[in-house]
Amino acid sequence: MSDLISSLKTLIETYGLGGWITQVFVVVLAVVVFNFVSAWVLARLQRKAERSEPVWDEAMIRAVKLPLNLLIWVVGIAFAAEIVHAATEAPLFEAVGPIRDALVIVLITWFLVRLVGETEASVIERRTRLGKEIDHTTVKAIAKLLRLSVVITGALVGLQTLGFSVSGVLAFGGIGGIAVGFAARDLLANFFGGLMVYLDRPFAVGDWIRSPDKDIEGTVEDIGWRLTRIRRFDKRPLYVPNAIFTSIAVENPSRMTHRRIYETIGIRYADIGAMDAIVRDVKAMLATHPEIDADQTLIVNFNAFNASSVDFFVYTFTRTTQWVKYHEVKHDVLLRIADIIAGHGAEIAFPTRTLHMPDGLKLAEAPQAAGLPQSE
Repeated sequence: MSDLISSLKTLIETYGLGGWITQVFVVVLAVVVFNFVSAWVLARLQRKAERSEPVWDEAMIRAVKLPLNLLIWVVGIAFAAEIVHAATEAPLFEAVGPIRDALVIVLITWFLVRLVGETEASVIERRTRLGKEIDHTTVKAIAKLLRLSVVITGALVGLQTLGFSVSGVLAFGGIGGIAVGFAARDLLANFFGGLMVYLDRPFAVGDWIRSPDKDIEGTVEDIGWRLTRIRRFDKRPLYVPNAIFTSIAVENPSRMTHRRIYETIGIRYADIGAMDAIVRDVKAMLATHPEIDADQTLIVNFNAFNASSVDFFVYTFTRTTQWVKYHEVKHDVLLRIADIIAGHGAEIAFPTRTLHMPDGLKLAEAPQAAGLPQSE
């Protein structure tokens, strides 16, 4: 037994196991404890943040959870590796410092990207729950720009930390950017087209748009940096490169304030005496209709002598801009106009033809009417 103890002592003294192994064990144990404590603290903070009004604190706690957990492990393992390096002087552990620094930068960048995403989601969710209006397109555009800025900054800091010259990288990027610009003109055109859509905001996600220049019509579902996805009314997706929007006119019916009813209605020539009364009653009906905005242009006038009718036209605006409800209002208005016309003893005209016969012209009578025998 004494020989075994002596052998163990010799082994410990020879390889230094009693020092650095204990230190590594303590470091790993401290990492586990720190992770447990940080998770407990963050859980309590999150419960308090969920009851508070600002969105930043809750978003930050959700964003920091996983990166902080990994950061503690990275720092702890790197510290343990340095202990082993100091004890063993193995060349392999000389790379621990740069790897640790690079991983720390990556984790900080990841945390900031997650913070932007969590803040974006929290802002949209909170304002939607409170019933407040929010421009989803602007929020997403700002979030994308912030994420891009964070990633680029993190990459440059990481290169500088690893010993690369940032000025040299930027100079190379300037020269390479010219070549890339020629090779990817369409990609860059679509990128700047998307940027213009975000800045000018001719439409947003959820808007119904159409173009008189292109066969584009539908509801905007997503505005990306290269493509905009539009859902056509037959439910097929349409992917439009953003560069297209810099060279075409785009109509946005979703932003109209009213919808227009513009109809021409004809009555018979025989009813022209009732035209004035019909026009007057139709105008009075529209002025008092609950779904017609009488403060907008409202015109009802005798308009034309047509081939088979005398026409008056109706020009007015509905209060609603919803497509389905607009047609319900128009349906009701047209039926009321038909009732007014019928109430004055008139009729809505339809194409007819009157044949005038010259005086003295008689039609030949049928043989039966003349009392003549029928030919066999």
